[in-house]
Amino acid sequence: MRTTIDKAGRLVIPKPLRDQVGIPAGEVEVTLDGAGLRVEPVAGDELSEEDGRLVIPPAGGRIDDEIVQVLRDAAQR
Repeated sequence: MRTTIDKAGRLVIPKPLRDQVGIPAGEVEVTLDGAGLRVEPVAGDELSEEDGRLVIPPAGGRIDDEIVQVLRDAAQR
């Protein structure tokens, strides 16, 4: 998927990509990753309490069954 960077250096990340990786509107962390850039949402510093347990706010993409299986398979190698 192509997009452009304007003269001010702003880059619009298309909504389908933001939705796919779980990046909401707001502040993000941009870091150099080889010859590319890595864009990640900034995790909140606040803990919330749900059902008597402290919960760390989510920091990015969604984890589904397929990702869990890939991680399990990688750990067994």
